[in-house]
Amino acid sequence: MSRERAVFLDRDGVIVEDSGLLICSEGIRILPGVPQALSRLKDHGFALVIITNQAVIARGLLTESQVVGLEREIEARLMARGAPALDGFYVCPHHPKATLPEYRLVCSCRKPNPGLLLQAARELGLDLAGSFMVGDRPTDLLAGARAGCRTIWAQTGQHKAEPIETGPDTSPAPLPDLICDGLPEATNWILEHS
Repeated sequence: MSRERAVFLDRDGVIVEDSGLLICSEGIRILPGVPQALSRLKDHGFALVIITNQAVIARGLLTESQVVGLEREIEARLMARGAPALDGFYVCPHHPKATLPEYRLVCSCRKPNPGLLLQAARELGLDLAGSFMVGDRPTDLLAGARAGCRTIWAQTGQHKAEPIETGPDTSPAPLPDLICDGLPEATNWILEHS
């Protein structure tokens, strides 16, 4: 059985502007060129999968269902601008210092761990070696590399910010296959190198 290639996408800083914690639909700002880039990737046979850490859940600012609601709103806005439907949305709600005890743990799904990519690959029948991870933080790159994907560092979000808290893992991020200005440029490269 042939497996589908995917482009795994961090949400904040790759799909939408990362201007702090996204806790309401009024804060959603789709980054320039993203709907068109997603359409091009889908037209070339890539599954489109969001992979995101959402500490807003662990902090008690939003529930898991509210985060899913925001994701549906983001997808609706993308589709209103011509983007295709996304193939999956995978979220880690955990944080090693969570406010809510039920989310306070070091898990396998919080990037830089590859748990969400591995889960998506199993559930959606994806070929990780033929796939790409596009993120704006080193933790995105490390998760993608650990899952066996090629990695792209989109310098559109918090790429210069302090590293996010991940627990005891202090592995340096690998060099990405590409450093670029955003998803439109990443898309050009993916289509040339796949």
